[in-house]
Amino acid sequence: MLHYQENVSLLPYNSFGIDVRTRQFVEVQNLADLKTVLAAHRHHAFRVLGGGSNMLLTKDYEGLTVQLNLKGIEVIQETEQEVWVEAQAGENWHFFVLWCLEQNYGGVENLALIPGSVGAAPIQNIGAYGVELEAVVQQCNTLEVATLEAVTFQRDKCAFGYRESIFKNQEKGTFIITSVVFKLQKAPHQTHKEYGALKTLFGDKNPSIQEVAQAVINIRQSKLPDPKYIGNSGSFFKNPIIAEDQFKRLQKNFPQLPFYPNATGYYKIPAAWLIDTLGFKGYREGDAGVHENQALVLVNHGKASGSEILTLSKKIQNAVQEKFEISLETEVNIL
Repeated sequence: MLHYQENVSLLPYNSFGIDVRTRQFVEVQNLADLKTVLAAHRHHAFRVLGGGSNMLLTKDYEGLTVQLNLKGIEVIQETEQEVWVEAQAGENWHFFVLWCLEQNYGGVENLALIPGSVGAAPIQNIGAYGVELEAVVQQCNTLEVATLEAVTFQRDKCAFGYRESIFKNQEKGTFIITSVVFKLQKAPHQTHKEYGALKTLFGDKNPSIQEVAQAVINIRQSKLPDPKYIGNSGSFFKNPIIAEDQFKRLQKNFPQLPFYPNATGYYKIPAAWLIDTLGFKGYREGDAGVHENQALVLVNHGKASGSEILTLSKKIQNAVQEKFEISLETEVNIL
């Protein structure tokens, strides 16, 4: 049975630990309940909440917040080499990665310990250590808000880009992801160890998917703060991608600039290096701050409001623009 609550604090539902309130709150456990809620509220203000790990809440919400808690993981098809796994949107992303590792299914090991839910992962096209989610997504199953009809988006229709998708841009708010189908590999696995610390760690060794995942977990835990102890949403900014002419000008002025060229003649610049170079690592204004070990992560030291963290983020963006002539975009959704 659906249980609507009034004037609920969202403090337990967002990893930044921001104490804002929603006028109404309801948790849905299955597709039928989701349809019931949407049928009653689709012409009124509502928003869907997943794991709450990639957003910054800046003010109270006068509508209905729907906590999407659909659960379940199952194999729906397989061959000798590949397996198709459907995971419901409310599953914890890292739990799903661990489940895949237990089954010895490869493809998501580089994405271990990324916070959030399965349903939110395609919206951001999450990625880490040389792997983007789009590489393993087969399709996204959704519910169209206006019609309550099930609509399937095959991977090529999801408009995936760097931390982008059709669900974040063109069709934002139009569809709700209810489950995701992943195409994964059975042994032997082709692991990805070409990126940064993994390349240094493994060298010429051919690690197992379990070894890659554990290395990723160790690296992330050494660099990134645990939201259980200090509020944060992981990487707050996207790594900027700039054209070759701008890159050459920048490299001339900053010879030590790290970069990652891509196949289209553009260059990805680590936002953490830009922020750190400006002296923001460990910086703090009240309880809003920049993490001492990772300049890409903004943190809530205790009682910071969402607007205070947003103000700090804009200060960083302005400083990066002034020094490097680069416009930093937020990876976190500002609500």
